[in-house]
Amino acid sequence: MGKQSAPKELAEIAPKLVELTDNVLFGDVWERLGLSPRDRSLVTVSVLAALYRSEQLGYHLGVALDNGLSVEELSEAITHLAFYAGWPNAMTAINQLKSIADQRNA
Repeated sequence: MGKQSAPKELAEIAPKLVELTDNVLFGDVWERLGLSPRDRSLVTVSVLAALYRSEQLGYHLGVALDNGLSVEELSEAITHLAFYAGWPNAMTAINQLKSIADQRNA
């Protein structure tokens, strides 16, 4: 997958946030050698689902698929976290995963 970046339309209202997102988060943190992009995606999706950050979750589920995680692996991770992060969080995440998987298979 190509390097991620913040939506450019946000630069009009929050240029520094876009700069930090692109240069620090995606340009440094996501590029570190300690974890593969696949593993970083699994961690990111898990945290976003656990914290009920559904606005960012859909984007990162797509990134996770692009980074080599399968729908089955993501489904298993979401099922696992249901017991630690709550059923509603897991159900929201699995619905988003289904929607993304359906769109990609269409």
